[in-house]
This record gives sequence, C-alpha cells and structure tokens, in this order.
Amino acid sequence: MTQPRPDPLRNFRFSLEIDGVTQAGFSEVTIGDLSTDPIEYREGDEIPTVRKLSGLTKYANVTLKWGVTDSMELSEWHQQVAQGGTLLEEIRKTVLIHVRDEAGRDRAHFEITRAWPCKYDPTDLNGTGNEVAIDTLELCNEGIRRIP
Repeated sequence: MTQPRPDPLRNFRFSLEIDGVTQAGFSEVTIGDLSTDPIEYREGDEIPTVRKLSGLTKYANVTLKWGVTDSMELSEWHQQVAQGGTLLEEIRKTVLIHVRDEAGRDRAHFEITRAWPCKYDPTDLNGTGNEVAIDTLELCNEGIRRIP
C-alpha cells in the first residue's frame, strides 16, 4: 500500500485564533521573520579567527488584513493599547495561525506569543471604487514558533 504524496500546503487556506477566539474573514496574514544576532568574540591568546555566539533573538511584527465587518474586537484591542495598556497582561494575547490542507484539516500551526497591536490602519474609502474595505492590524510580539 502506497502512502499519499505529502504535497506542500497552500498559503490561502488558514484560520486565525486570538486567545481562543476565532476571527473569520482574514484575507492576509504576514508572519515576519525570526532572527538571532551573532556576537563575535575572540580572546587575545586565540588564533585570529572570531567565534560566533548567539545573541538576542528578534521577532518581526505580524500583519493581519481583513475585510471590514460590524465586528469591533480588533480595533477595540488597539484602542486599549492607545490608552496606555501595553503593560497590562490582559492586553497581550496568544495568536494561533492554523494552515489547512486540501481536505480542510489543520496541518501546520504557528504560535505568536505576548502579541499586542502596535499599529492599526483603517481602510481607505473611495466613492468611485468597488474594492472590499480592508483594515490592517500590526502585532508586536515576543515570540513566533512553529508548533505541532
């Protein structure tokens, strides 16, 4: 019996969960890069080659885009931050991104920890246009990792 071929997942089948609440209708999620700064080090009596040690790890912001509905949850979350709430633990949330296969099963997962909205960009409006109104929210965070 042959195993089905493990085709790569498509990037358009996903859902997003913010502290257990699933928000529907995201058109785009941009997961930023993760990087660890190298620290170059050498002691005076060593050969003239630097050693590289790991330094600070940085997590880029995550950007969410969604079609405007009557839901106010995400803009209200940003408003809490704008009113000075970034130090409060209830402002920082865990965000889970689930990538689905062709059958709709969750297959890959990303966890963004201690996320909070650092930028909210409401939709632009145009009386002569016919596009969907899209809001954008940028999330600062303290960790991005792929989880099983």
